[in-house]
Amino acid sequence: MEDFTGGVAETFATKEAPENFYEILEKALQRGSLVGCSIDIKNSAESEARTPFGLIKGHAYTVTGIDQVHVRGRKTALIRVRNPWGQVEWNGAWSDSSPEWRAVGPAEQQRLSHAALDDGEFWMAFSDFKAHFDKVEICNLTPDALEEDAPHKWEVTVHQGSWVRGSTAGGCRNFLDTFWTNPQIRLSLTEKDDGQEACTLLVALMQKDRRKLKRFGANVLTIGYAIYQCPGKEDHLDKDFFRYHASQARSKSFINLREVSDRFQLPPGDYILIPSTFEPHQEADFCLRIFSDKKTISRDLDGHVDIDLPEPPKPTPRDQETEEEQQFRALFERVAGEDMEVTAEELEYVLNAVLSQKKGVRFEKLSLISCKNIISLMDTSGNGKLEFDEFKVFWEKLKTWMNLFLRFDADKSGTMSSYELRTALRAAGFQLSRPLLQLVVLRYADQDLQLGFDDFLNCLVRLENASRVFQALSTKNKEFIHLNINEFINLTMNI
Repeated sequence: MEDFTGGVAETFATKEAPENFYEILEKALQRGSLVGCSIDIKNSAESEARTPFGLIKGHAYTVTGIDQVHVRGRKTALIRVRNPWGQVEWNGAWSDSSPEWRAVGPAEQQRLSHAALDDGEFWMAFSDFKAHFDKVEICNLTPDALEEDAPHKWEVTVHQGSWVRGSTAGGCRNFLDTFWTNPQIRLSLTEKDDGQEACTLLVALMQKDRRKLKRFGANVLTIGYAIYQCPGKEDHLDKDFFRYHASQARSKSFINLREVSDRFQLPPGDYILIPSTFEPHQEADFCLRIFSDKKTISRDLDGHVDIDLPEPPKPTPRDQETEEEQQFRALFERVAGEDMEVTAEELEYVLNAVLSQKKGVRFEKLSLISCKNIISLMDTSGNGKLEFDEFKVFWEKLKTWMNLFLRFDADKSGTMSSYELRTALRAAGFQLSRPLLQLVVLRYADQDLQLGFDDFLNCLVRLENASRVFQALSTKNKEFIHLNINEFINLTMNI
């Protein structure tokens, strides 16, 4: 039914159905949902076997109606079912010719379209329905699949995303160190269901293109999701939040199906929904659909770039230089010569000479390309060289970035995990969109998902350089700028 309609399916075991199962089916039929039911079989020999009550095992029935009748002052819940054979019907209470109909007036019978015909369609008591049928499947249709004047429709929001190894493929909550890096969707439930104290949600997570990729060896991944109460922050939640907070709701299980869907009733409020694979580092594209009774506001917490860089600090006057700065000056003068300017090759020598003297720091040597990028960032004169005052300003920035790197180099190995890059960049003043973060990881992390200090430094320099160029251009030539900062940095990171 999903393949034919593009809808979202739910499966209920009638013996374990929720207390409001009648209301769920009633609303489903009002919305034009496709509803089927069946009786389980234990072996192939039971397939199409007839029960004493005229029902067929292993058979796909359709639910076509649900209603209530007044009999002797009491309400009785009924459900209408159709056998696709067009014959062979239920012969228990409320069947076509059962005595229960004698207590129902002609007008009521006409309203319920009751007729004693062997056409495969029959009414039965809802209690009997739950006792004799084992499974009910509902295919909820999107508004575009229904007629314009349909009286009841789901409100639907859709989010497309990806799990990318090294940046957003964090796995389930069992993997706390990486779980927080998964995509995060903020949901705002503002309206209660009619006559209810909660909001109904149907959340469906689909992994895309797995059948198409099967010929290349890709299997269907084990997927699921969790929903957390939002703490009030607007930012992507970090590891510590999930260390100390339990989920409010989650998919029944992580399972290797194309789509996982479940129904929830949550109090009004703000929530964070996290779709994930069970294991970390597994890559796939996904589609997350949220069906709700009332309008739901949702937002991808990684869908924007927020960069607010402070102005570079002014260089220290020469008579106020620290002992460290005086040592830099001596080394700089010796390398630079009379013009007191260094090329990228000379800067590479200076920085590596200084960094090699740092105790408790384990870094590989900085590369020439990093030094060229540093000059591009700090060169105010445009001559492709770095003056000492420009170097001093950069050195203060470099010390901050080194401390950041050391903070996230937990095992003091001289590398940091690519999953920590989001937090490190945020601490440096960059909050990147998910696609841009994925691009950065693909460019700078190695095959073990680690970044050395040279990679980290090169990444920061290029990000800051791109953002400063964008800000300068957008200030000067507003009529010529047609990219937002996300698109601009994405462009420059690809150059």
